[in-house]
Amino acid sequence: MDNQTLTARTEFAAAINQICSERGIPVQVVLDAINSALVTSFKKDFPEQALKLEEEEGKVITAEVDQDNGAFRVFVGEEGAAKKDRKEITPPGFGRIAAQAAKQVIMQTIREAERDAVLAEYEEHMGEVMTGMVQRMDGRAVIIDLGRGLAVMPPEEQVKTEFYRLNSRISVYLKEITEGLKGRQIIVSRTDPKLLEGLFSREVPEVSAGSVVIRAIAREAGSRSKVAVESTQPGVDPVGSCVGQKGVRVQAVINELNNEKIDIIQYSDEKEKFIKSALSPAEGLTIKFDDETGETTVTVPSDQLSLAIGRGGQNVKLAARLTNTKLRIVAEQASPETAIVATGEEEFEIDQLGLDTKTRNLLVEADLTKIEDLSGQLEGVKGIGPKTLEKIKTQLAAFKSPEAK
Repeated sequence: MDNQTLTARTEFAAAINQICSERGIPVQVVLDAINSALVTSFKKDFPEQALKLEEEEGKVITAEVDQDNGAFRVFVGEEGAAKKDRKEITPPGFGRIAAQAAKQVIMQTIREAERDAVLAEYEEHMGEVMTGMVQRMDGRAVIIDLGRGLAVMPPEEQVKTEFYRLNSRISVYLKEITEGLKGRQIIVSRTDPKLLEGLFSREVPEVSAGSVVIRAIAREAGSRSKVAVESTQPGVDPVGSCVGQKGVRVQAVINELNNEKIDIIQYSDEKEKFIKSALSPAEGLTIKFDDETGETTVTVPSDQLSLAIGRGGQNVKLAARLTNTKLRIVAEQASPETAIVATGEEEFEIDQLGLDTKTRNLLVEADLTKIEDLSGQLEGVKGIGPKTLEKIKTQLAAFKSPEAK
């Protein structure tokens, strides 16, 4: 072996050790990957010889790169044979082929190791809120640069009313690490209620310190949220702490969420008191619990009905979700049939209008199962009389009242 070859091999071996040291990759991991690649390269470039050895003679082909001098060698032997019992079959000129294969393996191993290291680092931060930069779009998904690595925000984790501009900085909730078509990837969210919790923890020292705790969150991402807070220390005002002087703290959270409305509510173990707070800004409410049906009937002054319901039923829906209660909203001096029922579900269905069975079945047969489907189509439903028609229209008007908050 001439000095030039020896020097090249020694430099190659030194380069492997240096790369592994810099990248924090075990040397043996790289060597094992190279050895596997050498066997593959031998079988590809010398198929007839490999076929004869493996299938006709039942031998096993192995390869190794010497960690000390960088020499590439191929061996053949019985399954599980010791190194001394194997026979070297390194073909002439194999060094050039092996060097190319080794180079590709090293680069791939480095990329995989770096990706695994980044994922391991972020795995410790799952459940936290971080600020990232919109790097690019990948189909309908948004790729977010978190600094050390990239994260994916799939369509279902995006706020429908938001537009994500390239290079813009946004706060995201680190939700999970999943196995996708392109390998393991970090999933982040802008819709998860825990994003809201993380933002308050970042903006409100009392929340991060634990003297104020967030007990519940009900959120319609991009539109409105209700947050129930409670103090764990005497003398600490939980609502005031989250609002901040002149509203500066809650406004910072609102700005991060592109002007999403946020109602901060005092949590209470007293169910009646908590429900009344959750239905704010409506006032003068009377609460009645029905243990048999599990419903909670809320009687509202007529002039407060639209406030309690909210536009599109949003206020009562969020209140039901926040308090984990099935709420029946009925105006004073109104018939129980006109009650509006909210369970906290994403959409209001016709069942929640309190209609009689016959009317409900007629609407189902007409394929009108959502309240938004009813507008402008009621007159076309056969079997619904003028009085019932007027009653349903009154309910819809309450949902869409311009006075609703």
